[in-house]
Amino acid sequence: MSRIGKLPVNLPAGVEVKVDSNNVVTVKGPKGQLSEPVSKLVKVEIAEGVLTVTRDADTKSSREQHGLARTLINNMVTGVTAGYEKKLQLIGVGYKAEKKGKKLVMNLGYSHPVEMDDPEGITTEVPSPTEVVVKGIDKAVVGNYTANIRKWRKPEPYKAKGIRYEGEVIRRKEGKTGKK
Repeated sequence: MSRIGKLPVNLPAGVEVKVDSNNVVTVKGPKGQLSEPVSKLVKVEIAEGVLTVTRDADTKSSREQHGLARTLINNMVTGVTAGYEKKLQLIGVGYKAEKKGKKLVMNLGYSHPVEMDDPEGITTEVPSPTEVVVKGIDKAVVGNYTANIRKWRKPEPYKAKGIRYEGEVIRRKEGKTGKK
């Protein structure tokens, strides 16, 4: 039995979960609504504020889908109640970010500023010129947009300049002078 799949998902007050005939799970909460199709190999059951995911067969594909379905549903419940946020740090001389309406404008050492529009359901904040906070209710969309921002200047290993996640450790390399 999947260790993750057999764990129940507790539904906090104010969260409503519906499963339709096509196995599409819809979670509605105080921050919004999310829906995700789940494999027909697993069964989603809701009883007394607790959601459980079970599987009928013990085939390889049903075992794979069991833990995945439970995690996706748990991420949706967490998203509509607390939401997700990722923080980025801009490290480098002249690297800075600012917010102009729904656009994130960053100076990253290129000859032009980098402008990125916030996708639907995502908000970005710039608490200081070297910090960017990405917030949203869908974990996958938040992570993907954060990765797209980071793609513009990945941290390099010599001086660790670039855009990094908060708390990320960059493996540093020794420069040419280290060889003696």
